[in-house]
Amino acid sequence: MEKRQLGRSGLRVSRLALGTMTWGGDTDAEEAASQLVAFVDAGGTLVDTADIYAEGEAERVLGSLLGDLVPRDDVVVATKAVARRTDGPFGGGASRGALLSALDGSLRRLGTDHLDLWQLHAWDAGVPIEETLSALEYAVTSGKVRYVGVSNYAGWQLATAASHASAVAPIVSCQYEYSLLERGVDREAAPAALHHGIGLLPWAPLGRGVLTGKYRTGTPADSRGASSEFAGYVEHHRTDRAARIVQAVATAADGLGTSPLVVALAWVRDRPGVVAPVVGARDTGQLTGSLAAEELTLPPAIRSALDDVSCVDVGYPERGPK
Repeated sequence: MEKRQLGRSGLRVSRLALGTMTWGGDTDAEEAASQLVAFVDAGGTLVDTADIYAEGEAERVLGSLLGDLVPRDDVVVATKAVARRTDGPFGGGASRGALLSALDGSLRRLGTDHLDLWQLHAWDAGVPIEETLSALEYAVTSGKVRYVGVSNYAGWQLATAASHASAVAPIVSCQYEYSLLERGVDREAAPAALHHGIGLLPWAPLGRGVLTGKYRTGTPADSRGASSEFAGYVEHHRTDRAARIVQAVATAADGLGTSPLVVALAWVRDRPGVVAPVVGARDTGQLTGSLAAEELTLPPAIRSALDDVSCVDVGYPERGPK
């Protein structure tokens, strides 16, 4: 798998990341092990998790697989903090105390002495950004964290964090929902990331599964859309606009002799500033389908057509005055 530089940092990662949101929940340890091996065997290195996934079980499962199954140094371990874990005073948020408590918990569950990439899961309006960034700097200078990033920040929040971060702990990555069905980041966040040299790590790059085409004629019984937990998550992208985009992706896939999944993933992977889409899979077979995107680079004409059918309105002031 091709490797890319993560923003302006010296860290190189695979251009596809393995997501673990369902590990320790819908995905048991045996299936997680199979996915991790398949991913690493394909040349993948970046594995993304968070302290709240399955109430910490995702980190525990990943930690149990590092060392014996896959050498720790073969994997770039990325996790997140900020989201509320407990009701205690340090159970969530971006205060110095909460972040450093979360960091120690993640290290313990992952069974490692350092994180390769530690990300703020969300903006915390109740904490001065200087305090939050000082915690990130301490995490780096202590040796517990190598690189830091953010997730789900508005464009101005991303620019603020990037501008206030120290040279010791610069913001090198940002995570956003980004796909042919969700292109809101193209208005401000993506331009801000490019300007500040921050690498984009898209989550839900397959439009929460809708871009695979599996929902074109109904809801498969074994899909997330059929589960009570994820039905609303999937329904968010089951709109008339989405149906037109899914049809365009399916048409492109037919012409290229590949799957809609591969076309949709290749499109977002090669967007400006994108380093590695984060792909979660129900099983190893589904993951193998995503890994097949490594073999495809979209022809310019098809990329342009998909750009057009999925474009979002960009108004003033993003587009500038007329």
